[in-house]
Amino acid sequence: MASHRRPKQPSRARVTVLTTAAAAAVALSSQAANAAPSEKPSKDEVKAKVDKLYEDAEQATEKYNGAKEKQEKLQKEISTIQDNVARGQDELNAMRDSIGLAAAAQYRTGTIDSSVQLFLSSNPDDYLDKASTMDQLSAQQVEALKKIQEKQRELAQERSEASAKLKDLASTRTELGKKKKEVQGKLAEAQKLLNTLTAKEKAALAAEQERSSRASERDVLGSSTAASGRAGAAYAWAQSQLGKPYVYGATGLSSYDCSGLTSRAYAAAGVQIPRTSEAQAQIGTRIYSESQLQVGDLVFFFNDLHHVGLYAGNGQIIHAPRTGTVVRYESMSTIGGPFMFGVRV
Repeated sequence: MASHRRPKQPSRARVTVLTTAAAAAVALSSQAANAAPSEKPSKDEVKAKVDKLYEDAEQATEKYNGAKEKQEKLQKEISTIQDNVARGQDELNAMRDSIGLAAAAQYRTGTIDSSVQLFLSSNPDDYLDKASTMDQLSAQQVEALKKIQEKQRELAQERSEASAKLKDLASTRTELGKKKKEVQGKLAEAQKLLNTLTAKEKAALAAEQERSSRASERDVLGSSTAASGRAGAAYAWAQSQLGKPYVYGATGLSSYDCSGLTSRAYAAAGVQIPRTSEAQAQIGTRIYSESQLQVGDLVFFFNDLHHVGLYAGNGQIIHAPRTGTVVRYESMSTIGGPFMFGVRV
């Protein structure tokens, strides 16, 4: 006989779960249908991002250069102090030996005086205080012992100074490593972006740079401003480096970073200037008006002064721009950061 039992209805909780799941599925499918497919960044977008990464890398490079320069300076200072300590210790040993020889001679004759006995005691620092009241102490012995004590204090101070500088050196090396890692990270990120471009897009970017450089060169050659003196000599030397690649931390002769080029150019002109752009900005006479710049003046860009070049006349500079480029002429208007001031060395 057929069953007349009614079919079992789903529970209210199960209905709710099914309804929620169905709604979620509909929402997801709707979003997927409406979402635009991800687009590959354009050549200009990639260039903008790469330029910013290169700017950040150059900023870190100048910090790296500063830490490297400090490290080299500390190493020289520590070496000098250590040499001084070694010589001082030899002098101290000779002084002590002379007192010892005097004591030995007196011992052989059986006439060791109380002054020498005190010096050879376990607490020689207390010697002069006690010996000063003794009639047996000769003026020559007093002078010798004073020199020994003075040399001991001098050596202790130099050892303390060397210890402090060694700690500073360790800290500087750590900072140097961090900045180097930061620079390399920015450059790797930039290269990764560049690798997304097609060969045709890369060629187009290179052509744009070449056209810009040629235009700047024409403007320089068309300038009537002549270079003279040591600024002229520095500028002429920088011109001889045109076409050499930018490499962070480099000072030539095969490659340069921005401040490496300017410091080397002035060194070739017989003028020693600091290594980093920030330090170079603190020398000479500042020129705030672009119209007052002369060929060979140092020119600084960006608020933190992390980029420097040499003024080439007619609104152009010669500089080492960034990774992937070479020493070249460029318009001040296309550097990517504001002109801050010039410096006449």
